[in-house]
Amino acid sequence: MDAADLTLLLTAATAAGWVDAVVGGGGLLMLPAMLIGAPQIPIATVLGTNKLTAIAGTSSAVITYARRTPIDWKVAGPASATAIIFAGLGAWYASSVTTAIFRPAILAALLAVAAFVTFRPAMGTIALPHKRTPPRVAAATGLAGTAIAFYDGFIGPGTGTFLVLTMTATIGTDYLAGSAIAKIVNAGTNLGALTVFAYHGHVWWKLGAALAIANIIGAQLGARLALRKGAAFVRAVLLTVVCGLVAKLGFDMLAG
Repeated sequence: MDAADLTLLLTAATAAGWVDAVVGGGGLLMLPAMLIGAPQIPIATVLGTNKLTAIAGTSSAVITYARRTPIDWKVAGPASATAIIFAGLGAWYASSVTTAIFRPAILAALLAVAAFVTFRPAMGTIALPHKRTPPRVAAATGLAGTAIAFYDGFIGPGTGTFLVLTMTATIGTDYLAGSAIAKIVNAGTNLGALTVFAYHGHVWWKLGAALAIANIIGAQLGARLALRKGAAFVRAVLLTVVCGLVAKLGFDMLAG
């Protein structure tokens, strides 16, 4: 790998850590960057190396959030535990993913997120505690720890964002509290998927370690800024990042 490609990946890892800590979805930056900067790596190894990168930044962000904001452990705890298992199952099948379906899958995920956030402008800007009923808590915990976790292990892009949206839409957290829960669950999904990818030899450890350091730096900057600026800032970052990535991936697909 030449210096230009490595610089691209290190920059993307820092930016992905920042985005992941603020609102989730750092993989939507990191994975396209790896497809561009390291096209010789098989898709399964791209996913595995990204998990090594992501688990470092996500775990770092969890520590920062836990110190400075209350976390709903009744949701985060069970969801993260089951997420380890279901993300591992998803990773087990990830070798079947090809580039031909990978980019359209990312683009579809981005468009879904953009539409949901755009047409629900008030969602997540303030907490709605009346939504936090036992059935909704069970639904949020189950969805985060099973379906979304499996998706993260199998494909991955946008998992953090989907987790944040699940918390805000289902149990009425604001974006900041939802992001704190999402980080913990996402740490579980990353651990489960990384374990399976590593078992199958689908991790490029030297590159992943370098990218992990950059991801931690970005995650610390992002978590601290999100805690200081609040939910409205998180929503603005979410929309900006998603729209930019939709444009980039759409152009790449048309050009290709």
